Parts: sequence; C-alpha cells; structure tokens
Amino acid sequence: MTDKDVLLVRRKLDLLLRTGKLLMESAADTNRIERNMKRVAAFMGIPDDKLHLDIRWSMILVNVSDERYSFSKFQKCEKHGINMTTISLISKLSWRAIEQDYSLDKYEEELEKIAHRPRNYTPYLVAIGTGFACGGFCKLFGCDWIAFLFASICAFIGFRIRTRCIEAGFNTYMSMGIAAFIATCLAYASSFSGLSATPYHPLLACALFIVPGVPLINFVDDMIDNHLLVGITRAANTVMTIGAMTFGIAFAMRLLEMDDVEIDHKFSELSMIPHDPYYVYAIAAAISAVGFSMIFNIQRRLLWVVAIGGIVSVCTRNFVNFELGYGPVIGSFMGSFVVSLIAVKAVHWFHVPNHVLTIPSVIPMIPGVLMYRSLMGFINLHGVIGEVTNAFFNGINSALIILCISLGVAVPNIFARRYIAKDRQRYLQKELEKRRLRGKFIEW
Repeated sequence: MTDKDVLLVRRKLDLLLRTGKLLMESAADTNRIERNMKRVAAFMGIPDDKLHLDIRWSMILVNVSDERYSFSKFQKCEKHGINMTTISLISKLSWRAIEQDYSLDKYEEELEKIAHRPRNYTPYLVAIGTGFACGGFCKLFGCDWIAFLFASICAFIGFRIRTRCIEAGFNTYMSMGIAAFIATCLAYASSFSGLSATPYHPLLACALFIVPGVPLINFVDDMIDNHLLVGITRAANTVMTIGAMTFGIAFAMRLLEMDDVEIDHKFSELSMIPHDPYYVYAIAAAISAVGFSMIFNIQRRLLWVVAIGGIVSVCTRNFVNFELGYGPVIGSFMGSFVVSLIAVKAVHWFHVPNHVLTIPSVIPMIPGVLMYRSLMGFINLHGVIGEVTNAFFNGINSALIILCISLGVAVPNIFARRYIAKDRQRYLQKELEKRRLRGKFIEW
C-alpha cells in the first residue's frame, strides 16, 4: 500500500467519523448512527466485514483492518444538542452519495453544508414556540386561557435566560437551574394578578421546556438495542437535567418563602380528569407539539404533521385512560404506541427518520402534575405519617408514565426497523452493484 493509498484511507475514516459526530451531537439514537456510518462506509468502498465501530456518547472510534493493514481513528463529540433536520439530511445524503456516484470531494462538500446549515428558526422564534409549548402543557393540566398566557410568558423568559447563560459560557446544568428558578419565580408572581381562576397552574408548566424528552427516549431505544454504555450515559444526562430543573424550582420556592401548605394543597386538589371538550385538549396538544418541534429544529414543512401527531397521542391517551378506564400509565403507552405505529408508515410519505415525527408528538403527554406533586411532596416533608409514601407514589407513577411513553415510541420503531432491514440491505447491495458496473466502486 503506497503513501497515497494510506492518505486516502485516512481521509475516508475522517469523513466517516465526521458523519458520526454530527449525528451524535444532533441527538440521533445509537442504532441510527451505526446504520448511517455503515452505509457511508459502503459508499466509500469499505467492506462491512473489515469495518469496526465503537460508538460512545463523547467519543467515536473507527477501525478498518484486514490480514495486512489496520487503520484506526478517533473523533471527540463535545457539543450535544438536538437537531432533527441534521439527522434527516445526513440520512438522505448517505443514500444519495451511493445512488448518484458522489466523489469524496462532493460528499465532503455536502457534509460541510449540513454541518454549517443555519437552524430553521431564529432564536426568538424558538423562544416564542417554547413559551406556547409550555402554555399548551398548562392547558392540558386544566388551566384557563389567562393562565395559559402567563405560563407562556414565564417559559419564554426562562428559555431566553437559559440561552443567554449558555452563550456566556455557563455550565449547561447551571443554566438549566437558573432558567427553572427564574421561570418559577415569575409564575409565582403571576398568581397574585387575580386575573386567572387557576393561578397556580403556570407553576406546573413554566419550566417543562427543560424536561429531556429526546435523551430519555433515546436511552430506552439504546438499552433495547443493547447499546448499554451509550444508553446509561444518556440516562445519567437525563437525571442531571431533571436534577438541575428540580434544584431551580425548589430554590425558588424556598427563597420566596412560598406558602408550602397552600401550594401543596392546590396541587393535590388538581383533578386528573379532563373537564374541557376533546377539541380543547387537541388544540393544546398541537400547540405543545409544534413548540417542541421548533426546539428540536424540525423542518417547517413537518410542523402540521407533528401537530396532528400530538393530537392523536393526547386524545388516544385520554380515551384509553378515562373512557376505557385503563389508567394514565396504559393510556400514555397506547398514545405513544399509536403515534409510533402511524409513523412507521408516515416516514415513507415524508422521507424523514421515525423519531423526527414521533418524539415531538408524544412530548405533550409528559405527566407534569404528578411530577410536581412528587417534587412538592419531597420538598415539604414535615415528618407527618404518609408524606413519604405519597411523594414516592406520585414519583413512581410519573416515572412509569414517562417510561411507557418511551417504550411506546421505541417498540414499534425497533420491530419495523428489523422488518425492513433486509429490504434496505438488498437495495443497498443492488445500488453498490450498479456502481461496480459503472466502474465507480473501488474497495479500500
């Protein structure tokens, strides 16, 4: 192997690692990262039996070796965020590179365009969407429209403060804690306005933009797919995020000396049974789903699709929970399961990965009331018999609901992926054979 061949192999590995890095830093699940990297390797002429991948949260390793040579390269992953558009574009690029006989220069050019592509929404537009998303949550919890507006304003300000803190170089978790603290303080201040008949509801929803829905669903997906190390790391990140949010809320309550007994009593009185017509919950669910879609940087053309997904998930949950009487855990599972099942077919209509449609659609089912009841229960422990039991009961129920939402999204996608994997592999081999006949395919 000449020096020129060595440089070519190392360039291929570099492009392969940059592809994996973009996917990991955009919050793709590990199975998708692996599939896309193997497809790009096939485009580059690297045989699957000579390719070895080790994908982790902060580092990706690629090794290519045969009986005579071995090449290894590492890539650090540092700036983790959520960018569904990047995930979609890389998936399309990996197929297009094979079908259209891209050169390495052309592939690198397209990859750089994706890496430097501006987000679909301006920062202030995302903040407005975030505010309305939390307002939609508040409406799903049973508030009136004035409280919806208060929750939206508080979440908007909290989200902008978190963004500013991150831009100033603050620790990510510290930024979340500060944002939750300020949003909670503003929500508490709004309760004195006297304009709303449900003044405490904004406290439940104003900081829910911090809830790590994507890492949590990816954690379940990774664990089911046996990517244990990445899954555990995602779980730890989820725990840290929720801990930062909880600290900000608890600190606000202590600093402002809120009436613990009154607030706890108000939260415990909140009914879990819907009192509004289904169309009201449908509107609130659509608003929340669209708002979170903007945070996740989903393509504009898909916003209406995600809005319908949010309506389907929430209305299915309410029907199974209240009309059929199976409870919130089974109701939440069925809501996410139905959306994920529809998305298995819909991904072929809209040409996007499954999670782009499913995750924003199921976020409105987050059990905010139970989460806050549990949080308030632990914050306000006074040694009274039954306090710990009640706090754990609410906490376990909310955890079960979130787990079932994650499972409902993951299970249909995993089974469908395995079902269509053979078809995709056959199609891949067919396209590679066409490249060989055109004289465009050269193994490493």
